[in-house]
Amino acid sequence: MRLSVIVIARNEERTIARCLESVRFADELIVLDGGSTDRTVEICEHLGARVVQSPDWPGFGPQKNRAAALAAGDWLLSIDADEWVSPELASSIRRAVDSSTGAQAYEVGRLSSFCGRYIRHGGWWPDYLVRLFRRGSARFSDDAVHERLVVDGEVRRLEGLLMHESIRDLEDALGKVNRYSSDSATMLYRQGKRATLTMAVLRGAWTFLRTYLFRAGFLDGREGFMVAVYAAENTLHKYLKLMLLGQRRPPQRHGDPDQSVRS
Repeated sequence: MRLSVIVIARNEERTIARCLESVRFADELIVLDGGSTDRTVEICEHLGARVVQSPDWPGFGPQKNRAAALAAGDWLLSIDADEWVSPELASSIRRAVDSSTGAQAYEVGRLSSFCGRYIRHGGWWPDYLVRLFRRGSARFSDDAVHERLVVDGEVRRLEGLLMHESIRDLEDALGKVNRYSSDSATMLYRQGKRATLTMAVLRGAWTFLRTYLFRAGFLDGREGFMVAVYAAENTLHKYLKLMLLGQRRPPQRHGDPDQSVRS
């Protein structure tokens, strides 16, 4: 059985080599690039990946479905540019692909880091995600963020860890809060959801308490506190942006009866 690895990327020159080198055992490496302006494409091609350009951004789910459509393998492994496969997981993947079990997909345990520390509490671990699937048995949801694989058939679990550099530093955290909260708010707005200031504040506060106290984020030390703040900020900004989207009114045309005139 042939294995294809699919990666979506944009300006990932700092992490993409580590990602691709960890899956050199695959039969095919596919990188769908979203218009990188750094050395991402050069690095990928140097490591033997087939790079396809796709500068228009439809969201994470649709973009990953595009990448999957480019692959030729019997099995597909989807990983992100800031992830890499541990040696134990690599062996498990290879055995799963070569076996004749009835499983149509496999989930893996992902261990994520925040500002250099691996986080094992606060809802970050255990973090099991379906990433290996048989061609034609699964597709990514159309969600712009927090996409997931929808599988038709049995899902089993692999041994070994998928490593993930989730947040490099606080500047990275702030950038992701802004991007992800905007995408999430837009997605919710299109689903007909609306928000208020009270909702935003309460949901943000609850996210902090749930992450730091009820899910024992405090056991991860100062980084655990930072993770809780990061999660709360993302929730707060998501609902504040949703609130503002719901309050927008179409621009009034000149001559409308209710148009105010100021000298």
